[in-house]
Amino acid sequence: MELDLAGIHQLAAGQGIDAETLDDALSEALRLAYLKTPHAAKHARVELDERAGTFTIWAQDEIPVEPTEDDPHPAPKLGEEYDDTPHDFGRLAAATARQVISQLFRKAEDDRVLGAFAGQKGKLITGIVQQDAKDPSNVHIAVGDVEALLPRREQVPGERYRHGERLRVYVVNVSRGLRGPEIVVSRSHPELVRRLFEREVPELVSGAVSIMAIAREAGARTKIAVKANTDGVNPKGALIGPAGSRVRAVMENLGHEKIDIVDWSADPAKFVASALSPAVATDVQVISEKNKTAIAFIHDDQLSLAIGKEGQNARLAAKLTGWKIGIESAEQHKAKLAAERAAEDGASQSAENK
Repeated sequence: MELDLAGIHQLAAGQGIDAETLDDALSEALRLAYLKTPHAAKHARVELDERAGTFTIWAQDEIPVEPTEDDPHPAPKLGEEYDDTPHDFGRLAAATARQVISQLFRKAEDDRVLGAFAGQKGKLITGIVQQDAKDPSNVHIAVGDVEALLPRREQVPGERYRHGERLRVYVVNVSRGLRGPEIVVSRSHPELVRRLFEREVPELVSGAVSIMAIAREAGARTKIAVKANTDGVNPKGALIGPAGSRVRAVMENLGHEKIDIVDWSADPAKFVASALSPAVATDVQVISEKNKTAIAFIHDDQLSLAIGKEGQNARLAAKLTGWKIGIESAEQHKAKLAAERAAEDGASQSAENK
């Protein structure tokens, strides 16, 4: 049966598909197509002849084997191969070839896209917002000739994405989906903030400064804990930049989301106190290192600042440190300690008088 194998190979080579891969896929597809024809033999193989531009279906019939005492249910033997290429198979063969080529081309394109984006996971990319009327809950981001997906769960509450707008996004995942490559990006991921700062702060790239932890409530506020790895470097100052230029550039990319930059410390008490910024803790008492619980004492006039609107500042401080943080009045704590001391002194005096 005739088939333009030379032309098919040439077309496939242009897409980077090798002849062996194509032949294997085409042979299997033709074999499966043959098995669906009336009176097809159960056992068959396809032989391709590129030089002649033909293919042949070689079939084998099963020959029953007489059962014996040792083998009461013997497997049938296969007879000699014979040419069983259907005479009217040309149209079906051509359609099968087109389908195989289409599938291989699509896979080659998918592999190209996956190869290009495999190294982008965890990185920052810039794309153009493309709205899709058929998919209103998600936002499509064009990155070159590839579309990434910004699903609702990765969007920032209240953030609007206008068609044609340039947008920086964080690549969450690159995988092969049911419909081809699936590139999922995010605007709400905490690591987006890290990558944006790395664009603005040379000290982060050089390793002179490290971001040790990030806690984020996308669209509202982010807290970042930083430390210096080089003597003489101010880590908070490095991220803030001259006249606040660096942190302002990041905030502009985040829709003016508020950012608190605090000092990281290996000492839990110091780290908890720092994390509650802009409130100033007079003292932090570690209750349990095992359970990671601590109490921060704050002046009465800064209690609302430490807790934040709807508890946001305290919540982010807990996320940043990984500790459960109780917040108490420094004045009440001082008064309580004074009362306890007075009671102890009174008890001691009473004992002496006796």
